[in-house]
Amino acid sequence: MTPHQALDPYDWDAIHALLTQEFAGMEGRIDPPSSLRDLTASDIAAQSRRGEVWVIGTPPLACVFLSPKPDALYLGKLAVASALRGQGLARHLVDLAQTRARAMGLPRLELQTRVELLENHATFRALGFVETGRTAHPGYSKPTSITFAKVL
Repeated sequence: MTPHQALDPYDWDAIHALLTQEFAGMEGRIDPPSSLRDLTASDIAAQSRRGEVWVIGTPPLACVFLSPKPDALYLGKLAVASALRGQGLARHLVDLAQTRARAMGLPRLELQTRVELLENHATFRALGFVETGRTAHPGYSKPTSITFAKVL
């Protein structure tokens, strides 16, 4: 399955549905709750204009948001339909992100995941990412997120 960029017009609700389904397992596991609670289909469309949104499949079976930063390409909202996990879709999207980062002249990929999501940490390490830092959401005295990076 080949990733393709989601551009207007697109079924933003379908991406929202994928994210809602695949992030549902975080409810009650992470504190504070995921920003996905506030994300709308319109927000996803806006992300496609200020950054990039890539999907695999129609309707989407996997997705990732890409946002250029001064020194890295940031990966957000990486999701793969649970029925298709373990088939390399996340790797395809990370490979695509590497290609996009190189095209933008950016030397690395960066992402964040919550400290509680140990399975995500293992996945990102298997994809070549290393932990580079920990941060706390406002109002929290201990880290709530882990930053991972992959040098290209």
